[in-house]
Amino acid sequence: MPQPKTQRRAAPRATPTPKGRTAASRESRFQTAVDGMRRSSATKALSRLVAVLTLTAGAVALPISGVAAAATPPIVSTGGVSNVTFSSAVLNGSINARGLPTNFAFRYGTSRAYGTQTPLAAGGSGTRAAKVFQAITGLQPNTLYHYRLVAFGATATAGKDRTFTTPKIPLSLAITGVPNPVVFGSPFLLEGSLSGTGGGGRQVVLKINPFPYTGGFKAFGNPELTTTTGGFSFPVVGLLENAQLLVVTVGKPLTSSPIVVESVAVRVSFHVRHASRRGFFRLYGTVAPAEVGALVGFQLLKPGHKSVNEGGTVVTAATATGSRFSRVMRIPHRGLYRALIKINDGAHVSNYSAPVLIR
Repeated sequence: MPQPKTQRRAAPRATPTPKGRTAASRESRFQTAVDGMRRSSATKALSRLVAVLTLTAGAVALPISGVAAAATPPIVSTGGVSNVTFSSAVLNGSINARGLPTNFAFRYGTSRAYGTQTPLAAGGSGTRAAKVFQAITGLQPNTLYHYRLVAFGATATAGKDRTFTTPKIPLSLAITGVPNPVVFGSPFLLEGSLSGTGGGGRQVVLKINPFPYTGGFKAFGNPELTTTTGGFSFPVVGLLENAQLLVVTVGKPLTSSPIVVESVAVRVSFHVRHASRRGFFRLYGTVAPAEVGALVGFQLLKPGHKSVNEGGTVVTAATATGSRFSRVMRIPHRGLYRALIKINDGAHVSNYSAPVLIR
């Protein structure tokens, strides 16, 4: 007897409860947040990678693909230059970071290849243009420099190339007499240097204004030509009195040195001989030029200690151009003696004789 067929009915679909719908919504929001974090992390990681690559490979705008495609590069503008000297300057610019952490640096050099970059600095993460600047040093005078601003954000973005020229170093003169003071009748050298841009190969002239400094400066000798480094020297013979000296350039730009006073010390000779009385010596000598009335001191020299004045006299007339001194005195302490001639007339300066041994 055939069995009756049994029909199978599909189980009724469960109707989602309010509790189930809430759980699904939470799961969806969680997944969305995770995806956003992944995109943000990837963008930041790519920004760091671009900065590192730029430091080693140069500032190039790298294309962004995938998850970072939505990131926009910073807007960079190379600004002007300020505070320019012959060896330094301040480079300016502006950066709109477009909401991403951004660093910046300036590249500069004597061509578009640049060759030098300032240290990285923080450019912020704003959405408006912000002014930035960096100082550079070690520049060469009278030189054309190229520079541009580079920002390292989502990509490395460079501003336009700009240029500036450092100024020349102003010319300046420095002089000194060797030796100073010079002994009356002896030659000396006036040495100096013309420093600054274009100081080499320039003609310079020595001018002299002798004591009492009322006659004015007059050229002395012939012009000298500075060396490639600006050095020069004038041999001077026959300076009879203290004198003011200065050096000036020939032609433009006209440059003058500070005034230097070259002093002329009197020439002193000193001699000693035994006198007729036991223990007494005659101390005598000459002074040139004539310095009648000048004080004379006879000094005993003690190495490592101050000299001791053992007596003195005054200078008397000898000839029209010279004078002399002489005195007989007891010398209780033997040793090295010298004569000091003290001058106070303004035309010359004091001087010592060479030492003489009294036994």
